[in-house]
Amino acid sequence: MDEGAFSGLRVVELAQWVFVPVAGALLADWGADVVRIERLEGDPYRGLATQGIGTDAGGVNLSMALANRGKRSVALDLRQEEGRAVLDELLKTADVFLTNFRPGALRRLGLDAETLTERFPKLVYARGNGYGPRGPDADLPGYDSSAFWARGGMAHVLTPPDRDGPIGQRGAMGDRNGAMALAFGIATALLRRERGGKGSVVDVSLLATAMWTLSSDVLSALQGHRPRAASGNEASPNPLVGVYATKDGRHIQLVFLQGDRYWADFCKLVGREELVDDPRFVDLAARRENRDACIAELKAEFARRTFEEWKDLLARIDAPWAPVQAVEELLQDPQVLANDYIGQVVEDDVTYSLPTVPVQFDERPPDLRRAPEHGEHTEAVLLELGRTWEDIAALKDAGAIP
Repeated sequence: MDEGAFSGLRVVELAQWVFVPVAGALLADWGADVVRIERLEGDPYRGLATQGIGTDAGGVNLSMALANRGKRSVALDLRQEEGRAVLDELLKTADVFLTNFRPGALRRLGLDAETLTERFPKLVYARGNGYGPRGPDADLPGYDSSAFWARGGMAHVLTPPDRDGPIGQRGAMGDRNGAMALAFGIATALLRRERGGKGSVVDVSLLATAMWTLSSDVLSALQGHRPRAASGNEASPNPLVGVYATKDGRHIQLVFLQGDRYWADFCKLVGREELVDDPRFVDLAARRENRDACIAELKAEFARRTFEEWKDLLARIDAPWAPVQAVEELLQDPQVLANDYIGQVVEDDVTYSLPTVPVQFDERPPDLRRAPEHGEHTEAVLLELGRTWEDIAALKDAGAIP
């Protein structure tokens, strides 16, 4: 593995589930030594069954692997004085403390931001939470389906108006987006420390992540509007921006935002030259005024060809469009393959694939490494801290480590 941008930096991660652990995995991708602190019984995410990729996968727990690749795992009981002392020793060596424990729990453990930044002025203290570090709900538990999807407005604004209830969320959407923001914040804080010598407290919440994702709708609401899900192509003033069904029930997304630029070429491409100068559709204003008629023409035209025929045909025009693909089709998408958006973890006789981080350096994704087993590196890390085998035996006897 090439030396990563974060090589030589140590991250002590006290977190569980997905959001904050994924941020740690992104740092590990680029070379950080991420020491993951797990309770003696392990992260509850290890036992979660999810879509045949978690404990129900019948092999590698891919959910856990994606969130924790490249890290080391130390199992500690922080309720024991001896276990808490080990964490203090680790923090003395840390550049970053990364956590999603709630404020109350952190205060009880003496791990709150005020305490640790006073003890370790150069430490970057990074926390991910559901609802933000201040306010009446700062100590509430927050998961992506609650803080991001439900309270953050995602479910409401994406639910079609003809449904009785909100649409469901796909797995960990808010978590992984929030993790990218948190990793960016940590990188920024490390750069700031490099220039000024002092650490920072970095905060990212799932609620704020939802609002950032919905920025266009938030801007609309700030202007006094009530953003709602669009209903079909009829909701767009430009008929050349929308989804159209093909002969075999698939769909093509057109994004001809500059309609006048593409209209003539598109009409000629599909053999409908007579529509180029049709006064109903001759320019953007005319197509907006006669939107229903234009949409009807486009619907009829798309219904004449299959999905594959449309892909072949539209490949001949230099215009923005895309096939509406199923997720399994992404795995063979030539652009996905050419850009290494799916990577492989290879270790001993085990090989499995994971999505790579969207960020690449010098046109290369990071080398993916496996996630640790629960507590796999407990003894190795203790030895690095200068503990002897006798010390380790004493910690086991005290119940501070497994």
